Amino acid sequence: MLKVGITGGIGSGKTVVCRLFALLGVPVYDADTRAKWVMRHDAVLRAELVAAFGAEAYLPEGEPNRVFLARQVFNDPAQLARLNGIVHPRVGLDFAEWAAAQQRAGHRYLLKEAALLFESGSYQQLDRIITVYAPQELRQRRVLGRDPHRTAADVLSIIGKQLSEEEKRRRADYVLINDDQQPLLPQVLALHAQLQQLAAQS
Repeated sequence: MLKVGITGGIGSGKTVVCRLFALLGVPVYDADTRAKWVMRHDAVLRAELVAAFGAEAYLPEGEPNRVFLARQVFNDPAQLARLNGIVHPRVGLDFAEWAAAQQRAGHRYLLKEAALLFESGSYQQLDRIITVYAPQELRQRRVLGRDPHRTAADVLSIIGKQLSEEEKRRRADYVLINDDQQPLLPQVLALHAQLQQLAAQS
């Protein structure tokens, strides 16, 4: 079965693109949502996080202490790499199990949506990569309109921690343009047909 990654910087619209693929019947794995689930339910991951960051990594009711963890890693690249090095492999195992279930269900191809597909190394599990592209100024406007709790400085800080759009486009097999100028749906339909054909040949 063909495993396709989909990524893009914050505000690029990759979630909208994934919804369109889902409407076409393509299974979509949302890595960010699943990572939160894994952090709550994976006993191995919990033990590793507590060992690395202390008992404060989890709240008394068993939820990850996201505020505490964010404070530990936000301006500390070494601590961020440490956190990602613990979380990403466990999410990778979860994805592998999910993908096997999709294959048993008879799907030809699937999508894995992840903001940090290249940065985390999880692209190595995948056969093809899609990048959703939008200009930075438009992405900033979208995020500020969507997330009232974020400031312009917050958005720029997040963008600065992600791989550049140019590098994502260079590494991707396919680029979908979501700049509010070129219609998105025809691009998705054309790529869906292409991926179906590719999956049928593999």
